[in-house]
Amino acid sequence: MTTLEIKNLHVSVETDQGSKQILRGVDLTIKSGEIHAVMGPNGSGKSTLAYSVAGHPKYEVTDGQILLDGEDVLEMSVDERARAGLFLAMQYPVEIPGVSVSNFLRTAKTALSGEAPKLREWVGDLRDAMGNLRMDSDFTERNVNEGFSGGEKKRHEILQLELLKPKIAILDETDSGLDVDALKVVSEGVNRAHADNGLGVLLITHYTRILRYIKPDFVHVFVAGKVAEQGGAELAERLENEGYDRYTKAAV
Repeated sequence: MTTLEIKNLHVSVETDQGSKQILRGVDLTIKSGEIHAVMGPNGSGKSTLAYSVAGHPKYEVTDGQILLDGEDVLEMSVDERARAGLFLAMQYPVEIPGVSVSNFLRTAKTALSGEAPKLREWVGDLRDAMGNLRMDSDFTERNVNEGFSGGEKKRHEILQLELLKPKIAILDETDSGLDVDALKVVSEGVNRAHADNGLGVLLITHYTRILRYIKPDFVHVFVAGKVAEQGGAELAERLENEGYDRYTKAAV
């Protein structure tokens, strides 16, 4: 059982106008096998939460704790966080010219496990995972995210998720830019990783459409850098019908 605990988290970023506080005391606990959906309007701090947990240098944690199985995540480097079992699927994955998908994935697997996977077994796992995600076999020879469509980038993120087998996955607007067919394929990949590996998931989204395929155990409404309300899957349906107006008005 793995537990990610976020306690009273305050985060600021530097802007042209000086330091700006984004998160204002976030408390959240995610355990193995749980799916948490974080929803909220633009600018509410959802992506800031994701990047702060992952260790992006732009985001300064000014107060609070992030613990993974009791270990202080804030004392870890970005690669140490990944080796400890944290995974971030970015809203806008970066391009890596000159590095093929095949080399990238095998290098990442080697870094996480401490040894290179056996080639025959690795090729089989890669082929199976790509087949499940309906990816062409020549995809592995392309440079990472270079010239990829939005759907290809998101499928590549979920391919990493399935092959690297993290303990806790943070998915930052994975549904962004996906058509209906791609959304279903990507969602199926998340559900497989969740079922096969007991993955804990923090799913950040604006909309409920992905929650039709990935069923959350908990829903958290983010407004003005705080959790404004928490509930079950029924809360997402209410947000679909009512929007965020009553939360934003209360925050003001």
